Amino acid sequence: MEYDIIKSIVVALLLGFMVGMQRTMSRLPKGERNFAGSRTFALIALIGYLSGWLGESIEGFIFAATGVIGLLVGISYYLKVTRFHKTGMTTQIAAVVTFFLGLMVYEELQNYAIFIAVLMVVLLEIKPHLQEFESHLSSTDINAAILLLAMSFIVLPVLPNEMIGPYELFNPYKTWLMAVIIAAISFVGYAAIKLLGQKRGVFITGAAGGLVSSTAVSISLSKMFEKQFPFINNYAGGVAIACTFMYLRVLFEAAVIHPALAMSLAPAYVAASAVGLLFSYYLYTHSQSADIHFEEQAIAKNPLQLSEALKFGLLFGIIYGAIAFTQSRFGDIGVYIVSFISGITDVDAITLSLSELAKDEKVVMATSMNGIVIASVTNSLVKLGIVFWLGGLKLGWRVAQFFLLTLGAMGGTLCLTEYYLL
Repeated sequence: MEYDIIKSIVVALLLGFMVGMQRTMSRLPKGERNFAGSRTFALIALIGYLSGWLGESIEGFIFAATGVIGLLVGISYYLKVTRFHKTGMTTQIAAVVTFFLGLMVYEELQNYAIFIAVLMVVLLEIKPHLQEFESHLSSTDINAAILLLAMSFIVLPVLPNEMIGPYELFNPYKTWLMAVIIAAISFVGYAAIKLLGQKRGVFITGAAGGLVSSTAVSISLSKMFEKQFPFINNYAGGVAIACTFMYLRVLFEAAVIHPALAMSLAPAYVAASAVGLLFSYYLYTHSQSADIHFEEQAIAKNPLQLSEALKFGLLFGIIYGAIAFTQSRFGDIGVYIVSFISGITDVDAITLSLSELAKDEKVVMATSMNGIVIASVTNSLVKLGIVFWLGGLKLGWRVAQFFLLTLGAMGGTLCLTEYYLL
């Protein structure tokens, strides 16, 4: 016997056994029985494997085996409905998929079969969480999700990604993309808070959103705060962790383009990130975990916050055009001016640009480093202003404490670095 054949048969049996074990264990607490257990699922996978094997010499055998499995599954579902008066085809569908997993193993698609099997077990296992999620959904949530999908996959792809208008100052694609980011973070924040509560939901939103746009997180969470003073540490912490991720993101982007520049930035940005993480953890440990009634909160009325997304997207487009105009007039001489203006909306573009210019030796490293720091500080101050404007004085002051600590750590480290270099 060939070792590879034995190995593939064992893999098919194990995949079927794994799926069957999950189905059996899911029913044990309820004292219910499935039409198929671990052994039956393993045999179904084996039938799939054998049908592929015999199908090479017997024409139509695969179709016949598929028909037999389908008939058995159909009979089991009929008996389940008529005799036990229960509905639901999860186990029956899992059996059909298991049959095809065995067939995939024979067709030397073993890695894909293992991936699908693991994915299926995870999907079967999260049923309680899915049911809890579905119980929280409303028509408003569905409409908001559909609107977000339309913004992302219908409107965005057809917009031109080029500068248009007078002096070519407006980029429709980038402007709408920022609106989509704002809307998406607002919706994710709404869903996370609704499912996980005020404590975990806000912090997860801040961490995830900070990987994309800490400015967007600042806008969304400040708007969602709505003077919920008992939860001030929650929302301040969400903004703080997002802005901390901004420091790490800038350092990572510089490292990808120009590692030497990233090494020069590392002491200041690592210090700011470390202080930011500590302060975020402090806010998390002192935040509230009490549930809220969403029908009483403004967040339930407009989870997508589309109007705010469009307003900020338009503002981004105007400032983006102003940056292009400044660059065309001043060139490399206006590096610091461009850094300051760019920092108003975003630090990623200026970080990547200055890193590339420093790498090509078109701008000295010190100038690039200073430009990135200027953009980071400007962006931080803009976000602080946004929090004061949208979230109020109490939330603004709490976030101001974060920026005083992190920017102070950044400035102090830069001064020490400059001192030792001199």
